[in-house]
Amino acid sequence: MPAVELTPVGAWTPGSVPPAFAPEHLLSAIPRFREPAHVIREAPTGRVGVGLEGHVRHDATNGQPGYPWLATMPALFPEWLGDRSFLEVHGVRFPYVAGAMANGIATTELVIAMARAGMLGFFGSAGLRIERVEGALDEIEAALGAEGGSWGSNLIHSPNEPQLEEAVVDLYLRRGVRRVSASAFMGLTPMVVRYAATGLSVDPNGRLLRRNHLFAKISRPEVARRFMSPPPADILRALVDQGKLTAEEARLAAMLPIAEDFTVEADSGGHTDNQSLTALFPTILGLRDALAAEHGYSRPIRIGAAGGLGTPAAVAAAFALGAAYVLTGSVNQSAVESGLSDKGKALLAQAELTDVVMAPAADMFELGVEVQVLKRGTMFGVRAARLYELYRAHDSLESIPADVRRRLEKEMFQSTIDEVWEGTRKFFERAEPSQIERAERDPKHRMALVFRSYLGRSSNWAIQGDPGRGMDYQIWCGPAMGAFNAWTAGSFLAEPRNRGVVQIARNLLEGAAVITRAQQPRTYGVPVPAGAFHFEPRPLA
Repeated sequence: MPAVELTPVGAWTPGSVPPAFAPEHLLSAIPRFREPAHVIREAPTGRVGVGLEGHVRHDATNGQPGYPWLATMPALFPEWLGDRSFLEVHGVRFPYVAGAMANGIATTELVIAMARAGMLGFFGSAGLRIERVEGALDEIEAALGAEGGSWGSNLIHSPNEPQLEEAVVDLYLRRGVRRVSASAFMGLTPMVVRYAATGLSVDPNGRLLRRNHLFAKISRPEVARRFMSPPPADILRALVDQGKLTAEEARLAAMLPIAEDFTVEADSGGHTDNQSLTALFPTILGLRDALAAEHGYSRPIRIGAAGGLGTPAAVAAAFALGAAYVLTGSVNQSAVESGLSDKGKALLAQAELTDVVMAPAADMFELGVEVQVLKRGTMFGVRAARLYELYRAHDSLESIPADVRRRLEKEMFQSTIDEVWEGTRKFFERAEPSQIERAERDPKHRMALVFRSYLGRSSNWAIQGDPGRGMDYQIWCGPAMGAFNAWTAGSFLAEPRNRGVVQIARNLLEGAAVITRAQQPRTYGVPVPAGAFHFEPRPLA
């Protein structure tokens, strides 16, 4: 069958810029995405191309010269790639979020830089003591208090330490933290419901108002369903009975989803289910639409995308899927504002696409939950997997064969297991005494705590750049890091010292806009050269 041709709607007359039909001319015209572009046809040859500037008219039959005018593509801006309601609700300029990398790797400096650039950053509070988290809130508020800017902090699911989760929520409510990223949740907890429902009210026009905005990071439809539904009645009743919600807040909460911003997390660093974004994202969109219709929601539920977003093409693809915003994580660990050591950043800058591996997670070790980490330049992944194998195979530290124990002490712990246990005991006596009580009753739990001490400290070694622990660095990392390095090779962003978090974000968004524009004329029949889909990183204001 012959190709379908568009019917002209008028004529286009060139101005100072000649029409672009040849590949080299299209390569110059297409990146000018901040200007309207006209799709035109060259009458003698039938070639379809692009015209910038000039004039269009609908009366193409009045004898004036011109090119058949097929369509006009309006100006495009990186700010407009996502959902406009995301920008309005959260008071940001760009639909871009820097994720909350744990142990303070997403530093206060990173959060402040993002806010000042009109983007949203979450402080990486997971794994930190409550005093450190409160100190970070002080720093952010001191820096942004006068000038404003949107920001948030992380709330990680802590099934082994529920009182820590409660303390963090207490802190956020007391300090007025308005945006919280809930991560690694496999189900609802009373504290996450409490945060989302606190401060709900109705304005004089009867519209529901949220004080607190919960971002639910999800990678499974069953978890998304829980956060997209109103809170269970029994949880609301219990919170009211405990004085943690008012009856009015509970009543209004029953009319709303727990979260209205969802980060669909695909193949990411850290906690991940290694999902494909192109398979997972449409599934969550469909679930969102079904639940919105079922519950009769009048407010939008925004779905953002994360995982594997290390290049402009990946970011453009996420927005093409319908993402309200994009969230990056792995690539920000190599940023100058990241809390990771210079040694850790250097390792990340060398990573290739396949230099990642799954390893046991410190916070959910006993459950067999894994995180994705950097494989190149470190033995952490192999050693952590060995610890989990031993945990599965033995009921206590004492039942591990003597030769295996000696190897653990020499290669991983660099001290005796008894000394490791003593240090672990002192830590939990301060942080959570109930863990010690349980360990004294249950030898297998004592073994888990000892093994978790290695997993937990390995991240700190990478943050501190401990020279004697290079082979034990735990650096959370997804394949986006390798893709980012391949894209930036030979550019100013190849050097870690140039990787400011805002420069990374602006280049990813600028490149995504270029690629989005390149795709648009192709849908009108313009033979867009392959080079139009490439964006070279450059310093952006």
